[in-house]
Amino acid sequence: MGPGPGGNRSVALRDTLPMAHQYTTNAPDGTSIAWSRTGSGVPVVLVHGITESATSFAPITQRLAATNEVITLDLRGHGESANASTYDLVSMAGDIGAVLTAAGAERPQIVGHSLGGIVATAAGSMLPFAGIVNIDQSLRLESFKAQLVPAESMLRDPEQYQLVVDAMFEMMMGDKLADAEVARVNGLRHADHEVVLGIWDMLLTQPADEIAATVDAALAGYAGNHVPYLALFGIDPGDGYADWLGLRIANSTVEYWADHGHYPHLVDPDRFVDRLRLFWT
Repeated sequence: MGPGPGGNRSVALRDTLPMAHQYTTNAPDGTSIAWSRTGSGVPVVLVHGITESATSFAPITQRLAATNEVITLDLRGHGESANASTYDLVSMAGDIGAVLTAAGAERPQIVGHSLGGIVATAAGSMLPFAGIVNIDQSLRLESFKAQLVPAESMLRDPEQYQLVVDAMFEMMMGDKLADAEVARVNGLRHADHEVVLGIWDMLLTQPADEIAATVDAALAGYAGNHVPYLALFGIDPGDGYADWLGLRIANSTVEYWADHGHYPHLVDPDRFVDRLRLFWT
């Protein structure tokens, strides 16, 4: 689940966003969630990936704020939000719901990257959105489980888990992301051991068929719901993924930007924002 814990890690870069107003709210289970808003217009919610924070989206936030109200949040255990006792999909989708309520945003667009992609997708099954964009996050989580299991002993070791996380992101970065962006994103990353294990607990502890069933249950709200859904990949999701997704989310489109790696939106932010605006129209 996409290849995070309170504090002041993202304040400096977040303060560079245009006219950003920062708030906190509480998720349904009481977890304190930090969120921000900037710009005006049709609201769009941006949801970051694991070990990152809202600031990871800074180049996209800056571009979208010219035409949209941009709402960002730090998921539980990330950025300035508090750690929690659980990191399951329903709880993290609840983080988004709490922010939408606090912001008074009705049927916004939502864009999620990596972990944020599956959290945004789960939220879209439960909450009303005008459109959903999932950046480089396959929902076939049993395949990600196959990658994690061989490294489970290292992941559970507080002295070694960081090596696994670092190696995973280095492998996924690709060659097109500018060196400055690689340094910026890596500099923002904070891989809290408890949070990472909490998010990946289902993948490490449940058999593949149960994981697949959990995903199907999380997508059940899309039955009869024709909300537009774009899955945009920089890493090939594999043959048959579009058909697999279409059976679960009827109004879905799968798009692959070849060799753009795990951060296609940061490789070419102008192209990405243009693609969002086309998708929204």
